[in-house]
Amino acid sequence: MMALQHPVAEDRTLAPAILEMRGISQIFPGVKALDGVDIALYPGTVTALIGENGAGKSTLVKILTGIYRPSEGEIRIDGSPIVFADAQAAIDAGVTAIHQETVLFDELTVAENIFLGHAPRTRFRTIDWATMNRRAGDLLRSLESTIEPTTRLKDLSIAQRHLVAISRALSIEARIVIMDEPTAALSRKEIDDLFRIVRDLKRQGKAILFISHKFDEVYEIAENYVVFRDGKAVGHGALAATPQDDIVRLMVGRTVADAFPKIAVTPGAPVLEVSGYSHPTEFHDISFTLRRGEILGIYGLIGAGRSELCQSLFGITVPTSGTMQIEGRPVTIRSPRDAIRAGIVYVPEERGRHGLALPMPIFQNMTLPSLARTSRAGFLRLADEFALARKYAERLDLRAAALSVPVGTLSGGNQQKVVIGKWLATQPKVILLDEPTKGIDIGSKAAVHAFISELAAEGLSIVMISSELPEILGMADRVMVMKEGLSAGIYPRTGLTPEMLVRAATGNA
Repeated sequence: MMALQHPVAEDRTLAPAILEMRGISQIFPGVKALDGVDIALYPGTVTALIGENGAGKSTLVKILTGIYRPSEGEIRIDGSPIVFADAQAAIDAGVTAIHQETVLFDELTVAENIFLGHAPRTRFRTIDWATMNRRAGDLLRSLESTIEPTTRLKDLSIAQRHLVAISRALSIEARIVIMDEPTAALSRKEIDDLFRIVRDLKRQGKAILFISHKFDEVYEIAENYVVFRDGKAVGHGALAATPQDDIVRLMVGRTVADAFPKIAVTPGAPVLEVSGYSHPTEFHDISFTLRRGEILGIYGLIGAGRSELCQSLFGITVPTSGTMQIEGRPVTIRSPRDAIRAGIVYVPEERGRHGLALPMPIFQNMTLPSLARTSRAGFLRLADEFALARKYAERLDLRAAALSVPVGTLSGGNQQKVVIGKWLATQPKVILLDEPTKGIDIGSKAAVHAFISELAAEGLSIVMISSELPEILGMADRVMVMKEGLSAGIYPRTGLTPEMLVRAATGNA
């Protein structure tokens, strides 16, 4: 195990740190979210903050941006102690954050978003619109962007919104830029564009804290790293001198020898048979058979119709043609209620928006589709709800202070366990998993993969959409590739390679 004193970057020892956090602890009722953390950020350097969901990364970001004041410890900028009384104080000190979901305003223009709260003023103290638009244009052009400053934010893509957020950071002359999962919703080209901007920021001497679950991106863009585990900084160093396996070991406290612990299962009789399924705008003539205990992977590029197909199988949208059979019996799915009654459940890609009621307690989320089992004579029985939720929380090894806490307080990996648990409580025959490990750290991914494999071994039939080739190849018994709403073929696991899948998905087979 690597020991952590003060995480001074090995390759930046001659450059003094712009920002240092020393002995930072954050204590909430019943939990110590951060425990004596040290971290330093250096000019012209990207430092990757790595850790599982729940390791304390988000808490650290909230301290750096003035949302929380640390319970213990000291923050220094240019060697001088500083206290961020609020978010504005952090901005005034030159700290800004670009989040996975940028905190911007759809109805305002690009320029208004960039200069919100610090717009240039005329001598009469009114907003100087001409100057604001000109400065916004200059900032955007410096990032090689052609976005017009007067465009409303709601008309921009996710990648363009990131450019606006970066422009906002530059507009306040930030010296410390925090990027929290900035590539989660970007294509490879958009990621390349973002990394070009990051390199420009480095050349300007900015200190950058980069948070990501994606190791290929971390090694591509960052020089240094700090690893968090259970609220503590457990390792630091130069990435060039540190193998990925060492980072993983620090993150999870153990070796993840196999991220895809698939149990060998001989698929049984057909459970779900789909023939000629079509939708007027999303997919056409999709046919496949899913057997008992089988994991059918669905791979394809963004826009191929994968999620739309699963949503139709679950009754969110209605197909224009096609038939479905469950265990040999024809069924008609016109709504999610029909699907649940037939034994089909769906874990959506956006679990926070479509899979959970974030303000509600864990136990109520777990039991929401199973109210008939937890009520009598039309009245909910609290004891039955807790008993059902506890059963699946224990089975999934859910990490939570209590089942009564809001599900929105959980890490991404634990939220995913709640979504899966609530559907398992309905005792389904088929579970549709849409990007089941999206936004989940490597340790939690391995746990989710192990559980998916166990479900298949117990006889559950699984459809798994994934954009990650290693996940598809590691978990699926067969893979259906989709391209532009059509099936480009179904491939057996044996002998399947990433190149074969990519060629099929791009039409270059």
